[in-house]
Amino acid sequence: MSKDVDEENLRDRKYSDAYSDDSFWSKIKGFAKKVGAKGVYYALILYYVLQKDDVPKSSKALIVGALGYFVLPIDLIPDLMPMVGYTDDIAGLLLVVKQVWIYVDDEVIDDAKFKMQEWFNISDDELDSYV
Repeated sequence: MSKDVDEENLRDRKYSDAYSDDSFWSKIKGFAKKVGAKGVYYALILYYVLQKDDVPKSSKALIVGALGYFVLPIDLIPDLMPMVGYTDDIAGLLLVVKQVWIYVDDEVIDDAKFKMQEWFNISDDELDSYV
């Protein structure tokens, strides 16, 4: 993971300002194949954790920062660069997934898996190997 993609970087206000439900779903729908199944799965897990009422505001702020970083097309490694453009986005998503994993319950996993199977026709076993 790039040392430039760390928790402090993800708390940057420009990333949280870039996040909205509409921008998230637009990015996912438009770039799901380019980002890859693993990156989309991490983003979906964070999205569904964000919807939960029992998640502290500090964790939600971190999630919003990571999803905002994912949504913005211009970041440390521009998303338009072939093969490596989403590396930093996925690294940031994974970093935050690990930090908020305590809030990932069966409902979050089921919602993320349902969406992944709908979009990628991917097995539960393969999705389980991502986390």
